[in-house]
Parts: sequence; C-alpha cells; structure tokens
Amino acid sequence: MSLPTSLRALALALALVLPAPAAISQAPAADAPQSKDDAAAPLVIADGRQVSLEYTLTTDDGAIADTNVGGAPLTYQQGAEQILPALEQALAGMAVGQEKKVHLTADQAYGPRDPSLADEVPAHVIPEDARQVGAELVAQGEDGSQRLVRVKEVREDVVVIDLNHPLAGESLHFAVKILAIE
Repeated sequence: MSLPTSLRALALALALVLPAPAAISQAPAADAPQSKDDAAAPLVIADGRQVSLEYTLTTDDGAIADTNVGGAPLTYQQGAEQILPALEQALAGMAVGQEKKVHLTADQAYGPRDPSLADEVPAHVIPEDARQVGAELVAQGEDGSQRLVRVKEVREDVVVIDLNHPLAGESLHFAVKILAIE
C-alpha cells in the first residue's frame, strides 16, 4: 500500500539520526506556584508542576529500550502532554523519593503496528551508510515536522521504510523514581 503524498514527501526528506530520540521527550520547565496552605504539605505530582525523574523503560522481553539512570534526569511539566498520557496519569500524586513500576499496554503507549505505514522509496534517497535494516532516520515534512522512520528492508534500487513508532505494538514497563517536583 502506498503512503499519502504528504507522508511520501515526509519519507523522501530523510536525514540520519545519531543517536535516536529518547522514548520520552524532555521539555522546558514551567513555574507552578505553591500556596501558603501547601507549604507544610509535601509536594506531589499535580498538573502544572515541573517533575524531574529517573527511569528505565523495558519491553515485555526484558530488553531495555531506554534509560536515563546515571545521566541527566528527565524533566517534564505534568498535564502538558509532554510524556505518554497513561504514564503521566500513573505518576500523578507521587512525591519526591517515591519509586513506582508502571505497565502500559501497546494501546496506552504508541498503539499497534500499522502495516500500511511502510513504503518503498528509491535507494538513492537514503544515505548510503543508512541503507541497512534497522537504521533509524528522521523524515522531515514540507511543514518542518519530523518523524522517526526505520529501514525495514533493502533491495537493489529500493529501500522499504517503516513509519511506525519504534515501540508501536509493544507493551512498555517503566521503573520510575521521582527526583524533584517544583
């Protein structure tokens, strides 16, 4: 099945990504005021709060898909849809120092794999060093939007690319520790 013209244009504007984007995006901080009544109560994750956390993301087979343990914390604003909504909901109400394991089904994470999101592109469009199965690239649309794609198959004159999210169809398991809440 061929992709719509807009997705085909997106797929044709490829550039090699090193390293691949993290499963969870980082976002700039936002101020969340604290009232005088809240001063005695411990801060908990609530809409508008900036949260810093440490996480390890694994798939059903136990493979680590992503982690920031030993690195910089991931920081996001609760309620701003900067992380997966089901993960955000599971973290609501947690306090600094708390740890939690969160299981998300594929539907709660990146959805099921969609076989129609694979397309053939001329091999010359793909950088030569990325013409290998599993290579991750970023496709850029005419509007500047970007999307992660992977090389699914390499033929003589054609490369089959997969526009599904790399974790589509996967159940995800997060081990999270809350480091800071502002």
